[in-house]
Amino acid sequence: MSYCIVIPNYNHVLVIDTLLASLASYNLPVFMVNDGSDTEHAAFMQILADKYSYVTLVNHQHNQGKGAAVHTGLKYANSMGFTHAIQVDADGQHDITDIAKLVALSRAQPHQLISGRPIYNESVPKHRYYARYFTHVWVWIETLSFDIKDTMCGFRVYPLAETLSVLAKNENMAQYMSFDTEVVVRLYWDGVNTTFLPTKVDYPENGVSHFRIWEDNVAISWMHTRLVFGMLKRLPQLLLRKLRK
Repeated sequence: MSYCIVIPNYNHVLVIDTLLASLASYNLPVFMVNDGSDTEHAAFMQILADKYSYVTLVNHQHNQGKGAAVHTGLKYANSMGFTHAIQVDADGQHDITDIAKLVALSRAQPHQLISGRPIYNESVPKHRYYARYFTHVWVWIETLSFDIKDTMCGFRVYPLAETLSVLAKNENMAQYMSFDTEVVVRLYWDGVNTTFLPTKVDYPENGVSHFRIWEDNVAISWMHTRLVFGMLKRLPQLLLRKLRK
């Protein structure tokens, strides 16, 4: 088992230098995917990749969305011989001191997805806090299970073989913000369970969000529509799985 870190990044430069510096103690290669950032931001990312020997910058020529950036990072990690990739978002929200705990859980359950389960403080925007439960409810319907405790946290350890297998079979998967949710559901359908680790989440002051209010809400609605129909196709399989439990 070998681990690396994947960071999708679109124009996030506010805390990325501090974040990369803080990852040094883990002695893990870091693959940062520049998802078609502006010229100035992309140049700064290259400076950081030159500054930190353990950071490799992988570039998209144009913006493809967070999900596409994560997918690129996972494929790159696999091509470099890694078995697992730790996703860390570039906006500084995650408590990276929990990386060791995520990896320990992954080593104990190497074929499972290991995901953070956010513990929020007062910095969380209320509309984002409550909107998460809308998605949680739909995921419970789509999996016929309450096993998935959180659907949107971008702090995870992906088993690469299982995840890339699911991605290869679902080429039209969400590429933007809804990716985090869809991949968990499709992994569950494929028999890959998720183990959750409670972890603190902090929204940095002056942080930048790339959530597109109209486009991403429409994309999320369309994603849940597709997943509900996917659930109906898998209904006997999901019911049998539920009965066995």
